[in-house]
Order: sequence, then C-alpha cells, then structure tokens
Amino acid sequence: MLELNGTIAEESWFDDDVTPRMFRDELFSGSGPVTVWINSPGGDCVAASQIYSMLMDYKDDVTVKIDGIAASAASVIAMAGTTVLMAPTALMMIHNPMTLAFGDSEDMQKAIDMLAEVKESIINAYEIKTSLSRAKLSRLMDAETWMNANKAVELGFADDLLTDEKRGGNAEAYAFSGRAAQNALLNKLTAKARPKPEPAPAPQPETTHGRSVTELMERLNLLNN
Repeated sequence: MLELNGTIAEESWFDDDVTPRMFRDELFSGSGPVTVWINSPGGDCVAASQIYSMLMDYKDDVTVKIDGIAASAASVIAMAGTTVLMAPTALMMIHNPMTLAFGDSEDMQKAIDMLAEVKESIINAYEIKTSLSRAKLSRLMDAETWMNANKAVELGFADDLLTDEKRGGNAEAYAFSGRAAQNALLNKLTAKARPKPEPAPAPQPETTHGRSVTELMERLNLLNN
C-alpha cells in the first residue's frame, strides 16, 4: 500500500511533499498488485506526469483509493488506476493548468502556448480513463469542475465508491439463512400442533380360549391332585 498524501513536487522543500523519486522508491520496493491512497490538492504537473507514467507502466493491477481529495495534478495521477475508488465523502477537481510568467508580449504568448499544450497532455490522461470527448473534457477544465464521488463515477473519472465491508452482507447467504430459520420454526410449530399418538395398551397375559395360561395350569394341577 502506498500513500500519496500532500503536495506533488519535483523536490521536497518541507518534507511533506510527494516527489517522483520518493514515489518510485516505494512503488518498486515490492511486487504484485498495489493500492495507492490519494489525498492531495495537486501540485507540479510535470512531477504528476512522472508518477502517472510509473503507475501506467507498472506490471500489476493498480487500485487507486481517494479518501480525501484528488485535485488538479493529483486527479491526473488517479487516472492511472486500473480501478479508481472514491470514499463517499471524497472530492475530485479538474481545472486548466496555471503558471507564472514575466516578460514582454512574446514571452506571454509563449507561456500561453505552453499552457495549451500542457492542457492537451492532461486531457490525454482524462480521455483514456473516462472516454469522454476532448471537447467536453476541455469545457469541464475551463469551468474548474468539482466532483463528489457519485458525479465522478457518473462521468467516468472513478469506477465505484469505497464501501464498508463490515456493513455489507451476502444477500444469498442471508436469504438462505432466513428460509432455514423459517422452515425450522414451521417444523417446530407443526410438531407442537400435531396430536400426540395414543399410548400403546399394556401387554396382556397370553390366553387360550379366553383363559390365561396361568389359570389353565392351576386347573390342571387341581385335577391331577
């Protein structure tokens, strides 16, 4: 399990940033399917692209679980999940890339052109995951779209909601148990209502022509005397 908790940056300045190097070391420290928990407001889009690429290139399944927020660049990383799950209380936000620029009009135009290309690269990741049209994705980014978990699933940015397995039950098993309990109770009630059989009569002494064998033996003894 990996945790992407904090701002995404090329270098960690305050020891609470997530950098591609840190993430790579953790990701490839083991093998097999991996779960990545995300709670990040975003950060550097180039660093996010590196982490996204690592996850896309990872050989086993990647499950992304968003427990807080996946905003801006963090939403791009989330798109690398084979399965993306969001807590019912989590949020996702997508918007246009931003930068700081200074200089003359030519420098400003270069910055604008660069941001346009960055936006297209981000749309690539969203398009692969959601299958939405590039035009719709561009409009969602222009509007700085915030999505709760249900909305993210509806639009294809997430696959499902995180569920509490303790609260879940096996419906088939429950139905079977219910029928079994009902049948057991019915059997008890039926047995209780069924009339009890009359007790068998006590065995009578063996008789011969209406007299018991004992009586006949006593009479024979009298005759012999």
